[in-house]
Amino acid sequence: MIDTITLFIISFIANLFSAFAGGGAGLLQLPLLIFLGLPFSVALATHKLASVALGIGATTRHFREGALNWRFSLLILASGLPGVIIGALIIVHVPERPAELALGLLTIGLGVYSVLQKELGQSVRAIQQNFQHQLIGVLVLFFIGALNGSLTSGTGLFVTLWLVRWFGLDYKQAVAYTLVLVGLFWNGTGAFTLGLQGPIRWDWVPVLLVASALGGYAGAHFAIMKGNKWIKRVYEVVTLLVGVKLIIG
Repeated sequence: MIDTITLFIISFIANLFSAFAGGGAGLLQLPLLIFLGLPFSVALATHKLASVALGIGATTRHFREGALNWRFSLLILASGLPGVIIGALIIVHVPERPAELALGLLTIGLGVYSVLQKELGQSVRAIQQNFQHQLIGVLVLFFIGALNGSLTSGTGLFVTLWLVRWFGLDYKQAVAYTLVLVGLFWNGTGAFTLGLQGPIRWDWVPVLLVASALGGYAGAHFAIMKGNKWIKRVYEVVTLLVGVKLIIG
């Protein structure tokens, strides 16, 4: 019972901040699963499956705002999903620790970049979307998708900043796309692919799903209410914490 209550509380908090910042639920949720006795591969697959509920909770809230362009959504899905599948398939062949160190440094870099760019993501920017520009955007989303399928935490934060920096979205729009498309579809695909390669701790899944869905809805609600300035600050804090956590292990 104590483990169940702990699992619910930590998962709710992790997904609330993830839904506010546009990523980072694994900062708390994945280490908790490992601490409670799950092997890394089982914990990762279970975490990915639970993160789908984060996407469901956030989607429920963001749909009420009508904030998503479905053509752009399909571009993100088509770019990232093949990378997610490839990343989930090759993770068993990649040394985990060096990959986490590299991802941690990159994640800290995201937070520092956002801090230094004072007006980043505070308003929508008009960007010339020619073929070359879109191709680079697609290739980077594919690469982030591969990281999402193979590694533990923080890849949603990469998507959020990329949508702001490269596609001209503000933070509020970018977080909405990240939570719905990465949280629901990328993580769902990753969980399915990882589940085919190993077990999932199914008896913990119901608690994680409820906590993730409630946390995702609450975090999305606060993000919509507070706006870009607050989202930017929370994004920077979560990004720096995720980066440090990945580095120290």
